[in-house]
Amino acid sequence: MKPRDIPNIISVLRILLVAPVVVFLLHERFTAALWLFIIAGVSDGVDGFLAKQFGWASRLGAILDPIADKLLMLACYLCMGWLGQLPAWLVAAVVARDVVIVAGSLAWYRLIGRLDIQPSVASKINTFFQLLLVVVVLVAVQPVAVPAWLITALIAIVLVTTLVSGVGYVVTWSRRASVALRAEKTGE
Repeated sequence: MKPRDIPNIISVLRILLVAPVVVFLLHERFTAALWLFIIAGVSDGVDGFLAKQFGWASRLGAILDPIADKLLMLACYLCMGWLGQLPAWLVAAVVARDVVIVAGSLAWYRLIGRLDIQPSVASKINTFFQLLLVVVVLVAVQPVAVPAWLITALIAIVLVTTLVSGVGYVVTWSRRASVALRAEKTGE
């Protein structure tokens, strides 16, 4: 193992945290799930910092990091929806957005080739509010007073940012695909 592998190892460990988070959520051990979720969030920041600070970014890391993030987020949303902690329609919107993005990425790769996607500003905002909602809901099931209006507001914000970022990706990448395919046909 080389030092430059550390960010990728952290991403793999974050992927491995998904299963225990799911188990804790489904067994309603919310405090343990919250702590693992926080550890995963901190590790995401650490691997990103190391990759940028020391030039340890890699193609593998560019794949592992978003996979780790999405697996954890989707697992939490699905479990929390199953347990009635989040509305099913919100879970459906979050899952549908990610399915559309993955399907679009696969179509791009098949039709055009290598894809180097960077998260949009709307997507970063969406991710922040999705994370915040998970944390707030996991805190709310503790003996901590969390106002109901806060959860309701976060649910609305997550819905809006999910839709805006999802539509943004579809529009942006559809235009880019159209340009790339036209260029391919004309031989440019």
